[in-house]
This record gives sequence, structure tokens and C-alpha cells, in this order.
Amino acid sequence: MKQPKCNHGFVEQVELRFDHASQTSQTHTNLSAIRQSPNGLWVAGDETATFEHLAWAGDHFGDQRTFRLTDYVDLPAGPEDEADIEGMARANGHLWLVGSHSLKRKKVKSKDPEKAADRLATVVREENRFILARLPLSDENPGPGAILAGGHNLAAQLREDRHLGPFLALPGKDNGLDVEGIAVVSEQVYIGLRGPVLRGWAVVLELRLDDAGKGRLRVREPYRKHFLDLGGLGVRDLCPDGESLLLLTGPTMDLDGPVRVVRWRPGKRQGVVPGDELETVLELPYGVGCDHPEGLARLDDGRLMVVYDSPSPARITPAGGVLADVFTI
Repeated sequence: MKQPKCNHGFVEQVELRFDHASQTSQTHTNLSAIRQSPNGLWVAGDETATFEHLAWAGDHFGDQRTFRLTDYVDLPAGPEDEADIEGMARANGHLWLVGSHSLKRKKVKSKDPEKAADRLATVVREENRFILARLPLSDENPGPGAILAGGHNLAAQLREDRHLGPFLALPGKDNGLDVEGIAVVSEQVYIGLRGPVLRGWAVVLELRLDDAGKGRLRVREPYRKHFLDLGGLGVRDLCPDGESLLLLTGPTMDLDGPVRVVRWRPGKRQGVVPGDELETVLELPYGVGCDHPEGLARLDDGRLMVVYDSPSPARITPAGGVLADVFTI
């Protein structure tokens, strides 16, 4: 891939301040999606079935409003189960939210070898993860929307896919199907996959969706697949930037890094995109066991905002907020 002139650009930090309920549910330490709004930010964490709006307060983002996704669409597993929201988009008067569509292998929590082995053999499917929702916006307030879920969810569309179908039975952290980002450009809905990565090639899906009535969406056939040579990394988020898409890329497995922002120009090369058609814009900082870049947004002034999952203690503020990074490139 083409290399940037500098590794990190010029970075500033800005506080995202959350209320007590979000701190208790650890939304501020599990941020996974972000988009700018006219007066602030839309954000979401991956441990709840809510999304939040933070208003700009002059020196931080705060004045939080929390929205329950179940108040706007019918969630397949009901209002309490987490939706594992991993991506957000704002386009054409709508807010889009997408779940990971991934299976989950249980974490080892015991030093007892037999119990640990049993947990590693246990794979869980949570239906609220398998959603793609579109909500109309009016004055930064969402309205009743439409959803792609249930028997017509995105994973169901991929069952017979010759590239992706074999990975549907694998958990996301095992290089199985794992949706991590969404960008909407005109009628095109781009879905970034953290996994699977196929022999070093990441996958971005391109969909067009129709309104199926009664609060439902459907995929307009055929969908398209784009294979990008990201050097073994998967897509952790993506956002529009003019005629380009900026991809936040990182490991698909349980690793800390490397993490990069890569520019892809779909109008120039689609389908199979070799590394020399991609430009590395930023090499992002990351921690060891912490500070995992998860959400990417291009701001109106051209800068890039990045939010982190598992933020280090240095990112947690006394007011109950968390520090995001803003890069000038």
C-alpha cells in the first residue's frame, strides 16, 4: 500500500462525557461506532441495545440523550438483549446502525482446565446481533424505522455465498463473520467485515436495500463483494470522504495491532483491489490489552475522530467521560 508522509498526523484529544447510567453499563469504555451530527455526535457501544447523542458543549461533548433501539424497530430478541452495535452511518436524512452478525465463543474465566475447556467449546448465538436498522432523523431526533433482521438478516443472505458461507458457523473472534462498520453513499450501503479475512484479503460488502413494508428492509439482489489487500488486517470501521472511503483496519483475531486508516477509491478500483491501489493515511496508536481503535468518523472540517474500546485509564476523565483522538491529516 502507498505509505503516508507521516505516521500519526497531528493529534488532539476531546472529551466525550457520559451520564451515570451509561457509565454503569460501561458504554463509555465499549465505544464501537461514531458519526458526527449537526450539533454533536451519535455514538454507540457494543454492550447494550441503545445508542446515544452527545451535544457539543464548548469544550467537550456531553448533555447525553439515550435512545433504546427497540423503541424504533422490532428487535428479534426483545429490548434487553445487547445488539452489539458495531457501526453507524448518517446519510440521506437517516441514521443507520448495524450489529456484528457474529457468533460468540465464551471467554475463559476459570483456572480449572476442564471448566476452561468447556467454555472454549461453547458458542452462543444472540439474535439481536443480526440486525441492520435505518431510522429517519428530524432535528437530531430519530423516528420509527425499518430493520433487516430475522430470517432475512444479512448472514442469512450469505448462506450460499462461496466465499463467506463457510465462515458463518465460526465465532467472530475465530475469523468468522464479523461486521464492524457501515458507510452509506447515495444508494450504496457498504458493510465492512472484520472477518473473515481470506488469505490476507479483507471483505467489504456493497448492498442496496429496499423498503419491504411493515418496518422491514430487504436486500436488493445481487449484492457485491469487494476484496481488499489490507496485508492481513480486517475492517474495523469505515466512513465516506468525498469520493473515497476511509477504512479503519486492524487485526481480526484477538490481537492489539497494527491499526491503520486506509483510503479506498471505489470509483477507481472495485472487485479485487490490490494493495498498490490503497493508500495508508494514518498509522494509529494502540495499547497492549487496551486502547483498541473501534470507531472512525470524518468531521466536517476534514479531521478524523477515533474512539477506542477498552480505553486505558489515562483516557478516563474525572467527570465520567472518555478521551477520543482527533487527527489532522
